Amino acid sequence: MTERRSGKSVSRIKTGSFERRLSLTKAGLFAGTRMASHMATNWFSSKDTREQRHKAMLSSQARFLVDELGRLKGSVVKIGQVMALYGEHFLPEEVTEALHTLEDQTTSLEWPAIERVLKAEIGADRLAELEVDPEPIGAASLGQVHRAVRRSDGLELVLKVQYPGVADAVDSDLNAVAQLLKVARLVSFGPEFNDWLEEVRQMMHREVDYRLEARTTEKFRQMLADDPRFIVPRVLPEYSTDHIIASTYEHGHSVGSQEVRELSLERRSALGKAALELFFRELFVWGEIQTDPNFGNYRIRIAGEAGEEPDYDRIVLLDFGAVQSYSREFLDPVIQMIRASYEDDLEQVIEGGVKLRFMSYDWPREVLEKFGQVCMSVLEPLARDQGQWPDYAVNSHGQYRWKQSDLPSRVARQAARSAISRYFRVPPKEFVFLNRKLIGVYTFVAVMHSEFNGEPLLRRYLYGEDPTSPDASSTTQITKA
Repeated sequence: MTERRSGKSVSRIKTGSFERRLSLTKAGLFAGTRMASHMATNWFSSKDTREQRHKAMLSSQARFLVDELGRLKGSVVKIGQVMALYGEHFLPEEVTEALHTLEDQTTSLEWPAIERVLKAEIGADRLAELEVDPEPIGAASLGQVHRAVRRSDGLELVLKVQYPGVADAVDSDLNAVAQLLKVARLVSFGPEFNDWLEEVRQMMHREVDYRLEARTTEKFRQMLADDPRFIVPRVLPEYSTDHIIASTYEHGHSVGSQEVRELSLERRSALGKAALELFFRELFVWGEIQTDPNFGNYRIRIAGEAGEEPDYDRIVLLDFGAVQSYSREFLDPVIQMIRASYEDDLEQVIEGGVKLRFMSYDWPREVLEKFGQVCMSVLEPLARDQGQWPDYAVNSHGQYRWKQSDLPSRVARQAARSAISRYFRVPPKEFVFLNRKLIGVYTFVAVMHSEFNGEPLLRRYLYGEDPTSPDASSTTQITKA
């Protein structure tokens, strides 16, 4: 299925480090001057008025910051997106809300500029072997994607092309953004913030390493080779370079498409169950997790549409640039918390949180228990005791209704009502991205309007009941069209 994107395009991206630093420095000086003026004039206001005006000023500063980052494109946009994800622990709410709008940045680079990159990277002769569609089918902060056809045999492929100069600008961009935040008085620098900046730096360098992404894609393709419910594109090394990933084009429908919505409940539930099991395999078996579960990274291939498919629906997995490898030191306490939640063992949940260093036995007992209870509530769809499910989250067959349950919102409200926030420490980055993945999987299952109980699946992986093999029942029966 072909998808066209609509949106703005630009002829070039400011790639020179001096040019980019100058733009951000000017923006920072302007924002800093504006904040200083605000603080001086706001001093004489009443307390309530001061707080109200200060929040409004933070919102204004944040919008200004986002506008400036958006104009530069490239890695600064990606840095802003990462800050939106993880910055809630360092930045005011007004700032993180504004940064989230960067996720909608879809500006692409015009074809002549992309063509120059392709010729420089793979050579004119190689490029002549392909008929490349000049209109991108997707654009992101670091690059864009073009469909192509190999003239010799008609092979359909996609070219993921990194914007010129993006990889070289990561360090200077990150330093400039950090300085902008400081000058604009939107963040207080300290050891925790500096450590976090270094983590962002390392993550950004991984994201622009297309050779690494190509190897990771092939690794996942091999790990999933025996599970017919999933399709991973095949990397074409002859057209791939440091800044280009060429892979087979894998057709499918978007997750929210009408075609997917019209599938039967049984088939939609099978797709949701497959997505949940994939997460369990990543967590319990491989220790490698794709931590960017936005819907643009998935397609649904409906049974029988192209003639060669089997008689069950499949999930196409795209984009492996955000795969995180987890150590046993981190995974063991995470799995301990999951197992303890499943077994309703509050003390073991708390102990796991302490091992992960975002809880402390120095906290009041009430806070520790509330935190543990919030963690345990996350596993509601996977619980042994289904009697605690809300009535509206259960269908007539006793199956969990993932969409209707509204679980993420309920958990968020539960956490907000507790005293956790006053004690909560900045979690390890691994936990942040793992939580992002879990929420993404839950959302995928909900958008599928799946209805099934996840407890048997979790039990298989928790207690070693042949967790490396695909769930045969879901492959041969439930997913069958």
